[in-house]
Amino acid sequence: MATLNINGQTMDIGEIDPSTPLLWVLRDELGLVGTKYGCGIAQCGACTVHMNGAPVRSCQIPVGNLTNQQITTIEGLAAADGTLTPVQEAWVELDVPQCGYCQAGQIMSATALLNNNRNPSDADIDAAMSGNICRCATYSRIRQAIKDAAAKMNGTAFYDAAHKGEVA
Repeated sequence: MATLNINGQTMDIGEIDPSTPLLWVLRDELGLVGTKYGCGIAQCGACTVHMNGAPVRSCQIPVGNLTNQQITTIEGLAAADGTLTPVQEAWVELDVPQCGYCQAGQIMSATALLNNNRNPSDADIDAAMSGNICRCATYSRIRQAIKDAAAKMNGTAFYDAAHKGEVA
């Protein structure tokens, strides 16, 4: 029996072919369907998860390569009590998604960026998010949500879409 560390838990994945992409194990074997299938060739970012804190495309990572790796999916970001992360809160507050299909991957990439850089420039945001495609083109809201999440994490003012103004 093979196991993986997913969202802080050891999960049994049974007898899976080691060349099976992580994406399909997450979705089909473990029922973690927040990670989406987009292109299958690691170009769109819909399948982004964290491996040891770094964003990776799960459609191209064979499960056989994941021994002793810590995998986090979109389901593993919020606290156990359901409290959202600053990135997730900003996504909701700014009403970022339209169709929502790419948003799990977008949130995972944005989270990885802010875990490493709490004050990203526009160029930093563009570089970190360059591999994530949004077919609805909500890129300006994505950028603002990242800036708002960074501000929340830093305890500084941010734009509060719900109240249409800055909050200290």
